[in-house]
Amino acid sequence: MNIILLHPDDFIAADRVRLCGRRLQHIRSVQRAAVGDVLRVGRIDGRLGDGLVAALDDTRLEMTVELTRDPPAPAPLRLLLALPRPKALRRVLQCVAAMGVKDIVLVNTWRVEKSFWSSPALAPEALRQELLLGLEQGGDSVVPTLTLEPRFKPFVEDRLPQWSAGSRRLLAHPHATASCPRGVAEAATLAVGPEGGFIQYELDALVSAGFEAVTLGARPLRVEHAVAALLGRIL
Repeated sequence: MNIILLHPDDFIAADRVRLCGRRLQHIRSVQRAAVGDVLRVGRIDGRLGDGLVAALDDTRLEMTVELTRDPPAPAPLRLLLALPRPKALRRVLQCVAAMGVKDIVLVNTWRVEKSFWSSPALAPEALRQELLLGLEQGGDSVVPTLTLEPRFKPFVEDRLPQWSAGSRRLLAHPHATASCPRGVAEAATLAVGPEGGFIQYELDALVSAGFEAVTLGARPLRVEHAVAALLGRIL
């Protein structure tokens, strides 16, 4: 936890917060804070700053906070991701939130297991929690926008062109001939398929929507590893 995210209901006064639960336990056992210490904090979807520990015991922590800094600039990249298995989804969401991606679409594809769409991992609060964990890691406070698209064709044909407008559209495909570009200077939209990749129909639809197929090389990667590698290379 590189930043302590403050929820609206944490505030007991305009400049004072009270924390309990997971964040309290982390501050006590990992950060080993004491009264008088200054911790990095950020209000969710707001500014960053410092919190001065004013009271601390087994049940609660109170801080006076000053929020004086803007959050880091968002990454100039949107992510279109075939819905991965739930355990991988948690890791991917934490990774992309930590790296500053602010617009994510989870889409259905032919190789996505139907059962994934009924997983408790897709509950709004579960998704939000993974994004918040990523923000804590990345020292950010702005929660990404995440959209679920359970129908591939209507999304790609009707909504994807506008969603990805004004960006360079990159399609991660292990059998592409072009290498994934490094340090892309313009806004980008990255499409990443499921384990096993997009089927040919899906590849053709994405190419028709303006995407260029690129690869990281000959070694197939799991989705969570591929996403991290692709973001690191593009950004």
